[in-house]
Amino acid sequence: MAHTKQSKRAGTDAAQRRALRREVPSTVGILADEQDFTRMRRYRTFAFDDYTTYLRQSEQLLKTLSARQLHTSVALFDPEEFAEYCAEAGIDADAPAGRSRFTAELAGRGANVPYTGQPLGNLLPQLINRTVRRATWEYATLLLADLGMCADCGQDIGRSAFDRASNILMRLLEVAGPGEHHLVCSVPGPDEQLLAVLHAQGGTTPSASSAQIDAEEGAEFVTVLAAGIALEGTGGLVLRTSGPDTADRVHGWRLHRGRLEPLTAGEVFSAYCTDAATGDPLSPEPGVEYCAGFPVTTDDPDSHH
Repeated sequence: MAHTKQSKRAGTDAAQRRALRREVPSTVGILADEQDFTRMRRYRTFAFDDYTTYLRQSEQLLKTLSARQLHTSVALFDPEEFAEYCAEAGIDADAPAGRSRFTAELAGRGANVPYTGQPLGNLLPQLINRTVRRATWEYATLLLADLGMCADCGQDIGRSAFDRASNILMRLLEVAGPGEHHLVCSVPGPDEQLLAVLHAQGGTTPSASSAQIDAEEGAEFVTVLAAGIALEGTGGLVLRTSGPDTADRVHGWRLHRGRLEPLTAGEVFSAYCTDAATGDPLSPEPGVEYCAGFPVTTDDPDSHH
């Protein structure tokens, strides 16, 4: 009888551990391409010799974790960043524990994509895009933070620019009205080009508050636009609106001295119908109207402070 009780107890403990395990999230770090894979092969404890096999085994691992009802996500594993992390933390890079700690660090940053059974071929582009967006947002945030306080008025320059960018976005969505909106903001930073993309669903009423946007995308877009405003450099913004039974409308603006200046319809056409790499003309898209940018006014003063 005592043996029966002990067996039941052991079974109960195992079931409780399984139930608890289902509440622990799992993150798998994935190497994005063969170049990164080759860099990892220098480590003796890295078990793979072929990138195709590595991807197949990684996908099987994801399926196994998902089948166990575990919340599973995928993060981009950057070998150079991994080596720097291990050197700074005093961790042996040529050890599975080091790769595990680095992957856990990646999971905490939020630049990962939930795994829901999609093929790795579809998931990897999403993951790369999300990682680039996250890095852009972090870089733009640091730019704003480093600008400090205005010597003339004492205001935080980055904070003021962020508030202005938020107001500008609300104004853009308010005037754009109903439809699906696709906004792109491009700003040259001191070290790299900043690019932010925002998708928004316009409301049925002429109000920016009725537009639906992803909060994370919105924060990234506003931060990049704010960097362009605060740095008072060049840059541009494009708004494309799509709706049922109507041509797409494209509006454009240039950033000049911290302000958005509307482009003419001809300038928008020229920008859209010119190859950015070669300067060669491109054929206009059918069913697209190239429109002048509309005035974007806010209550803020002309300068960033």
